[in-house]
Amino acid sequence: MDEADQQETRATIAWQSRDFRFYSAARLVGIVGAEAQAVGVAWQVYQITHSALALGYTGLALFLPGIFFVLPAGHVADRYDRRTIILICYAVQALATVALLRLALDGTQNIWLIYAILFLIGMGRCFSGPASSALVPTLVPKGHFVNAVTWGATIFQIANATGPMIGGLLFTVSLTHLFGGRFARFNGAPLVYCFTLVGLLLFLLFLSAVKPRGGGEKKDITVETMLAGLRYVLGTRLLLGSISLDLFAVLLGGAASLMPIFAVDILHSGANGLGLLRAMPSLGALAVSLTLLVMPIKRRAGKTMLTCVGMFGAATVVFGLSRNILLSCAALVVIGATDMISVVVRSSILQLATPPEMRGRVSSISWLFVGASNELGEYESGLTAHWWGAVRAVVIGGVASLAVTGVWSVFFPALRHADRLTADSLTAVEQQFSGMEPID
Repeated sequence: MDEADQQETRATIAWQSRDFRFYSAARLVGIVGAEAQAVGVAWQVYQITHSALALGYTGLALFLPGIFFVLPAGHVADRYDRRTIILICYAVQALATVALLRLALDGTQNIWLIYAILFLIGMGRCFSGPASSALVPTLVPKGHFVNAVTWGATIFQIANATGPMIGGLLFTVSLTHLFGGRFARFNGAPLVYCFTLVGLLLFLLFLSAVKPRGGGEKKDITVETMLAGLRYVLGTRLLLGSISLDLFAVLLGGAASLMPIFAVDILHSGANGLGLLRAMPSLGALAVSLTLLVMPIKRRAGKTMLTCVGMFGAATVVFGLSRNILLSCAALVVIGATDMISVVVRSSILQLATPPEMRGRVSSISWLFVGASNELGEYESGLTAHWWGAVRAVVIGGVASLAVTGVWSVFFPALRHADRLTADSLTAVEQQFSGMEPID
């Protein structure tokens, strides 16, 4: 019986693992809080500056730590206990949230203090991201891994759907009407940050109960060991193709950072509309992820990924041109649904095509690429919107995503021919197109 036949496909198989249950609960509450905070920060920054470029800088502040620390972060994830790394990083993010709360209560107009705190949050994410990604395979048996990845993406999308809506709703709640003038200073962003802080504390509590199997490789930190992950990604066409496709498609086609502009100036829907728009991609992704749990991708994974990235670009163009909030929401649902399939395929390739002792370093490279497509993409969107206007920036970005999909399908044939999401199948495709040695 080959590996494909050994894969268990029951929709809830990953939940048999106690550690996976606690880890998933931690991620749910942590991401809900973080997504609510993202809406709070974006709304606060836009209220202070009314500038698309200022919104773009929020993404840049979150991304910059990855440029400086991505290689040591990957090695740390392979050398030290990954659960401890994550706990420390989220404790730092909790302290940063307290600082944001303090600034909001003081009514600060100093945008650079907010950027400095976001840089600190980005530092925590830089080290926790690779550790979290490399931790998942140690929580479930090998045959349950793809199911665990799909559930992980599903939980992420549930959190992404509810977090922005909660953030938008909390911004409109009047504590003055509910409790009197005593709590008036907590209206708006401070209330959102209090909610985020509760989520981060619950994250720390749940993750403390996780007891992963296995540890790091205990090698000294040297330039050679830190660069090993980068060399592996550059030498593995399947990994390089899948990660870089996500990088450029979302980097060029992302419109999340411009949603406050669309909500206020184009769709005229205010804070509630912003929360609604932010939630739509996650609702689309959630619908697809629930479908994948029952009907997982069994064949033609690479072609499916390429097709979905192309649809992502087309839906981005529709969103940019829309002047109707219902059509905009529909386009965002398609964006989230197609991106979800890409995430499942890319995440599965990342872990299944990487030796266990290198998962931290390879995951750090992936984290940098994904971080670039999200946080750096926010800066790119803000900058292009500053130059051309929000509508032109989104439409041009969507067209560029379509072009990237066509180019990648030609230059990365290993990705185009990837079939089953199993280690044996992916290794065979990689050997066919690059002559790499088998993965032990």
